[in-house]
Amino acid sequence: MSEDNEPRKPARRKVELDPKLAAYKGVWVFVEHERGQVHPVSWELMGEGRKLADKLGVELAGIVMGTPGPESRQFCSEAIHYGADLCYLMEEDLLKDYRNEPYTKGLTDLVNSYQPEILLIGATTLGRDLAGSVATTLKTGLTADCTELAIDMENRSLAATRPTFGGSLLCTIVTLNYRPQMATVRPRVMAMPEKDGNRTGRIIVHPLDMVEESIITKVLEYIPDNLQGKPQLAFADIIVSGGRGMKKPENFQLIWDLAKVLGAEVGATRPIVQAGWVEADRQVGQSGKTVRPKLYIAAGISGAIQHRVGMEDSDVIIAINSDPSAPIFDFATYGIVGNAMVIVPALTEAFRQHLSTARMAG
Repeated sequence: MSEDNEPRKPARRKVELDPKLAAYKGVWVFVEHERGQVHPVSWELMGEGRKLADKLGVELAGIVMGTPGPESRQFCSEAIHYGADLCYLMEEDLLKDYRNEPYTKGLTDLVNSYQPEILLIGATTLGRDLAGSVATTLKTGLTADCTELAIDMENRSLAATRPTFGGSLLCTIVTLNYRPQMATVRPRVMAMPEKDGNRTGRIIVHPLDMVEESIITKVLEYIPDNLQGKPQLAFADIIVSGGRGMKKPENFQLIWDLAKVLGAEVGATRPIVQAGWVEADRQVGQSGKTVRPKLYIAAGISGAIQHRVGMEDSDVIIAINSDPSAPIFDFATYGIVGNAMVIVPALTEAFRQHLSTARMAG
């Protein structure tokens, strides 16, 4: 103990970095696209990448891989409009559909040629497959499903934060002596940046040294996902979620009733999904969906970190819980202490009357 009885903080050991790492400069964002549409997570990461690049004093680059033609060029232009200073473009016919082999070789070749210090990829089905292969090929570190990215300026390291131990803790991971530093981030975790159509930047074309005959995987047919009627929590403006505080499955109908009046999606915690009250597509949290609605109503949810990381960036959070010391009240915008089985139907009726009055007045 020190003289003022305050515990001393342990001295931070300075890490000596490999001098070869100084050659690696810049922040990259892989632009994921399919059938003419860029996945929104790419632009969300572009906004976050802009902050990291500004902190480091380096350029931000987008990576576009696709077939030759105006579409790929348009994606490069969009990357610049969303914050990139330049865009690396790889145009080859064999990049028409995503296959791990050509995309891994193409992205690996780009990294080895231009040496970025940070590479960000969306934690989508495609992104997770690609990121793991590229990190393994490059023999570098990869932090998956991050919820926060920052820069440790002492050694220019990417501080990537993600949940661990089943979502009960948050840990921050750094890759000290390997480059690039790689991270994946799930959709809707980062805010969507403003698009600036006046921004200009460079496009650097790089060839893919590969032929079709060397690729084992062949695309025989494209079958699109049929998402009609499926929950779309990641893109909902309003979500009403229920947790164990709803007590029994019959009471969960109260969540559905409120959501119907508000035109909202229905969400749930992991225990509710595991109990079979709702389908897995409605789970919000680290092992479920990450959401960022304008309004999130949490009824009977304690606010454990596994759930929190999936919804804490909502614009407005209204928490309903009978326990005044529930963790969710620490980060909720508004808190209501009380029985959810009483408060939820009261809110449903109040909203119903308000909306009915508004329609009559209109």
